[in-house]
This record gives sequence, structure tokens and C-alpha cells, in this order.
Amino acid sequence: MRRLVPFGLVAAVELVGVALDNLVLQWLTKPLLAPLLLLWLLRPGPGRPGGGRATAGVAGTAGRRRFDAFALGLVFATAGDVALLLPGEPAFLVGMGCFLGTQVSLVVAFTRHRRPPVAVVAGYLALWALANAALWGPLGPLRLPVLGYSLALCLMAAAAAGVSGRAAAGGALFLVSDLLIGVDAAGTTLPGHGLLVMGTYVAALLLLTTAWAAAGAPGAPGRTRRTGADRAARRGPATP
Repeated sequence: MRRLVPFGLVAAVELVGVALDNLVLQWLTKPLLAPLLLLWLLRPGPGRPGGGRATAGVAGTAGRRRFDAFALGLVFATAGDVALLLPGEPAFLVGMGCFLGTQVSLVVAFTRHRRPPVAVVAGYLALWALANAALWGPLGPLRLPVLGYSLALCLMAAAAAGVSGRAAAGGALFLVSDLLIGVDAAGTTLPGHGLLVMGTYVAALLLLTTAWAAAGAPGAPGRTRRTGADRAARRGPATP
């Protein structure tokens, strides 16, 4: 976890920049959040899921975790973070499109690993319907973009619940962060809005990334790929 110290320092400076409304600090730090987690996720070496000896379909050469759908989601998040630093509705829509890529990528990664409980999916879909019904009028021309993006977001949060409790917490915090943005876009700004949005977002990224590393199976559908020798061993010794 010591390798996450750079992320923690950058996240702290970013939150200070948000609290002080200092755009220079935000430009220096926000675009680094997801890339630092991506570098940590793809780091080589022992003592981590997929480290050491390479395993077919799980890690690349020299124990390096291969680039997968989750990693692609962090790339989209980086682009979205940069877009949302720019003012204006066009930049906001571009940022939403980038984060739509993040949500779809994470849904693909998580559902390949393990399917979430049906009850959790139903609960998040109900929350999606209620939130959009409440914000439908105030959102105005943003209604349809928010409708589509929030559906992907809720599906991501539900899919994260199938990975682990930590991933479920990360998915829920991601949803809270973006819900706060949606409420603000609808015309209601809560006290400490910027810190609430960034604090929950930073925590969500950290929880989701560390949970995915702990899952230890990027690109694998929650099952160990068996070789011919593995299958033979499971069948037991051959009889004449």
C-alpha cells in the first residue's frame, strides 16, 4: 500500500485546491488521480494479485497485470476529469461522455468477474428511476444525457456489488458523487458541494481500484481457466 502514497498526496492537494477554489492546484492534481491508480494497478512485482509467476489469462510477462476493461475505465476517467475542469455546458457533456465510457468499462470488467445479486440490481434500478423522476423537470435539456449516463452509473454500482464489499462501497460512493453533480445541474447547490463531490469521487476510485486488484482476475470471468492437466487431475488417475 506504500505505493499508493503518491495518490494520497495528490488527492489531498486536489481537495485543498477545491476547498480554496484554486484552479491552478486543481489543474495540477485532478488529471493525475486516475493515472496514478492505473500505474499502481499495472505495477509489476511480487506481493500482489497476479504478481510473480505469470498465469495464463490473468497476468502478463514478469508478473505485470495486463491492461483490461477496468484499466480502460481509468483512462476514460482521466479524460473526463480534464473535460470537467473546463467551463461551459459543452465541456460538461464531453466529460459526461467520457465517464459514460468509464461506467461501461467497469460494468464489463465486473460482470465478467462475477454477476451481481439480482436484488441489488433491482434496487439500483429503482433508485435510478426515482432520482430521474425527481430531477426530470429541473434538468431541462440535460434530461436525456443524464438519463442515459445515470443508468450506466447505477448498473456499474450494482455490478461492483458482485465483486466484493469494498467494490460495492466504491460503486455506491461513485453514484453519490455523480448524484451531487446532477443535483447541482438541476439548480440545487449543497453547502461544501465541491468537497463533497471530489471527496466521494476520490474515495470511490481508490476503493474500486484496490478492490479490483484484490479480486486478482482482470479479464477473467470469476473462474480459474483450467488447463488440460488441471482437468485430468480433477478426473483422477486414468484406469486401464
